[in-house]
Amino acid sequence: MLIPCTEYTDYMNLKNFLFAIGLIATANLAMADEGTFSGKVTETTNVSSYTYVCVDTGSNKLWAATTEFPVKTGDKVTVHGGMPMANFYSKGLGRKFDTVYFTGKITVEGGAESAPALPPGHPPVPGSASPTLPPNHPSISTPSETPKMDLSNIKPAEGGQTIKQIYAGQAKLAGTTISVRGKVVKYNSMILGKNWLHLQDGTGSAANDNNDLTVTTDASAAVGDTVLVSGKVSTNRDFGAGYKYSVMIEDAKVTVEK
Repeated sequence: MLIPCTEYTDYMNLKNFLFAIGLIATANLAMADEGTFSGKVTETTNVSSYTYVCVDTGSNKLWAATTEFPVKTGDKVTVHGGMPMANFYSKGLGRKFDTVYFTGKITVEGGAESAPALPPGHPPVPGSASPTLPPNHPSISTPSETPKMDLSNIKPAEGGQTIKQIYAGQAKLAGTTISVRGKVVKYNSMILGKNWLHLQDGTGSAANDNNDLTVTTDASAAVGDTVLVSGKVSTNRDFGAGYKYSVMIEDAKVTVEK
């Protein structure tokens, strides 16, 4: 997902930046895959190193954004592998979009295409030529780096699951709402519009890769907090750039326990 560079601050502070999974396809939306569509540009605007285009597909007008590239009203473009972001507010443009498809590549028929390289310090995006995190960018997927903590006093949530049980039962739990108690061993704020928590509760093991659970939320927490999490289980989630999770909890309600 491509978030405008001077709006990186927007990106880090954004509260309404939501993951939208999927795209409603119609017969007139010539799509090679989900998030790929073509049409004529009816409006375009730049902010810093990024270009926004409104694409008329013939049945819908869809906004897309990527690294800055030459394009004008009337050009026919193809948006490749865009990821829809609902309720996206651009502080740089002073405008809220119902949905913007962020992508690493937009091509212009008979012309140029968006540059695949990301600006310095920008998070990686699907389809980009720079799929690794830039220097000093926080990681959201390396539980092996988490500090050692005392997890002996973590009690399972009443009527809930332990982290080991979630991994073991992920096929049946997918799509259901569960609760789990654990200690925050890693916390990154406003990555892809959400706060990312890594939880451990003393069950499972690093060797079996079933002791660390990733949670996304709008709530805040700190490393070392014991939290009660309630949310829907997602499985086989792939956000691109190597961020793949066999199981996680998304958009969770998180309560810090004293």
